Amino acid sequence: MIKLFVGLGNPGPEYEGTRHNAGFWWIDALASHLRVQLTPDRNYYGLVARTTVQGESIWLLEPQTFMNLSGKSVGALARFFKIKPEEILVAHDELDLPPGQVKLKKGGGHGGHNGLRDIHAQLGSPDYWRLRIGIGHPGNKEEVPHWVLRKPAPDQRTLIEDSIIHAMQAASELLSGDMEKATLKIHTTKPARPKPPRPAGT
Repeated sequence: MIKLFVGLGNPGPEYEGTRHNAGFWWIDALASHLRVQLTPDRNYYGLVARTTVQGESIWLLEPQTFMNLSGKSVGALARFFKIKPEEILVAHDELDLPPGQVKLKKGGGHGGHNGLRDIHAQLGSPDYWRLRIGIGHPGNKEEVPHWVLRKPAPDQRTLIEDSIIHAMQAASELLSGDMEKATLKIHTTKPARPKPPRPAGT
């Protein structure tokens, strides 16, 4: 069961609509779904909400440490409540997926993502879940720092928001820990084929 849902981003109004904050957007959607409000908590260096699902405490967290120190916030909360890496899901922006795509995976490398890099270091393990929200790639490695800190074009923003809505369809599975079903829901983006028309007279 996922006990800690984390969304990555940078605090402050100047970063609010930037690609790097896609993880915050997803956590905001989850908080709305669960009808909880994120509030500042100095102990965990972030905005935090707590609720109960199936008798278990569930935490939502948006680190306010800036991206490079995301692990400071995640590590503090996870250690205090004895939450294991495999009980953590981190939603983050993903350069390797185009806007509109979202993927769920467990473990793996940080792919150069500074937020994931620091979470790896603080947890001492890569075995947490990631919800990878596609933001696309600028095509040039040197442009990546500017790309992630810029606002997407309106059509790209719409695609990213649509992918967040799509991922939210698996919220109940994520909350109950049915990760196989959640993965299937999130990775299924093609509409179901229409049934062939019935023969006349049946």
